[in-house]
Amino acid sequence: MKFETIAIHTGDRPDKAFGAITMPIYMTSTFVFEDVGKTKAGYDYSRTANPTRKTLEDTIARLEGGKAGFAFATGMAAEATAIHLLKAGDHVISGDDVYGGTYRLFQNVMQNFGVEFTFLRLDNRRKIEQAIRPNTKMLWLETPSNPLLNIVDLEMAVDIARKHKLMTVIDNTFATPYLLRPIEYGIDLVVHSTTKYLNGHCDVVGGAVVTTTDELTERVQFLSNAMGTCQSPFDSWLVLRGIETLAVRMRQHNENAAAVADYLNEHSAVEKVYYPGLKTHPGHRIAKKQMKGFGGMVSFEVKGGNRAVKRFLRNTRIFALAESLGGAASLAEQPATMSHASMPKEFREKIGIKDELIRLSVGLEDIDDLIGDLKQALEPD
Repeated sequence: MKFETIAIHTGDRPDKAFGAITMPIYMTSTFVFEDVGKTKAGYDYSRTANPTRKTLEDTIARLEGGKAGFAFATGMAAEATAIHLLKAGDHVISGDDVYGGTYRLFQNVMQNFGVEFTFLRLDNRRKIEQAIRPNTKMLWLETPSNPLLNIVDLEMAVDIARKHKLMTVIDNTFATPYLLRPIEYGIDLVVHSTTKYLNGHCDVVGGAVVTTTDELTERVQFLSNAMGTCQSPFDSWLVLRGIETLAVRMRQHNENAAAVADYLNEHSAVEKVYYPGLKTHPGHRIAKKQMKGFGGMVSFEVKGGNRAVKRFLRNTRIFALAESLGGAASLAEQPATMSHASMPKEFREKIGIKDELIRLSVGLEDIDDLIGDLKQALEPD
């Protein structure tokens, strides 16, 4: 089956009990055993497994082309579970311009438990290999990255990881499996903030992990159950509902974002545009090769410093000033004070996240209205 069909028909749908075309929400904490030591279909307690969540997990796993899927309470719960595959003394090489919450988890939480991190721009084989230590166990990737939309060559990353026996983990939130299927390139583990494009309606928070081997499946299943990081049945149902329209939404996000990037790239008030769909983007060739489209995120720097940023964010009428991304409504934010405020200023500036940077989540509104909003918001006082 094709992507669009898988998104709608994977899992226990229609429901076997009464034929419901929409997966029911199994709002129960516990399940009645059929006999001593015998559960019905393997369900005993909703922290361990739940039919609504299982349908979501199976759907995400099939869309990514993985072995098994696991749904979590938040994107950070998914990441926290994935990073617990490591132990004290292990070392991780991570992209430097990752989501601010990812940086905070790694730098301010996991290092307290003895896991070591090196943050690096993952655009050069030699640079990555020079960062590898005897205790390096994992390569953590984002492509496109958040918020600078840098592109990682997955073939290069996987080749390095296999050579040095490293686990590869990718946050596929920005691209979604509709635009990029990292497992096809040899990635070991895929994580998502399902809050974003997979859900697509800004009405729930969630996360996911997709595994590729029986061993990883068993380990992630154990951690999810032991740590209790799983997603609730109702939230799972919301994400499952959103995924049914993922393909059509992503096509429109792509179209609108490309038009926005082209407009900003020609605007006299804009210093620089970050969008892998632009031919001037350093990762354009690789993105075009490994992605089906370039996504709905556009970042740009305005001329005039922080004053110009505040003026733009205060003047938009359609682009709402808010964190998060991937919903139908367009959003705008300043990473330095919002999504990436947990990064120290010196580190942000070192990796290129300037105060002048604005990140747009380009939504599904009419493109003429979006361009008109940008035009009026960029007008000088």
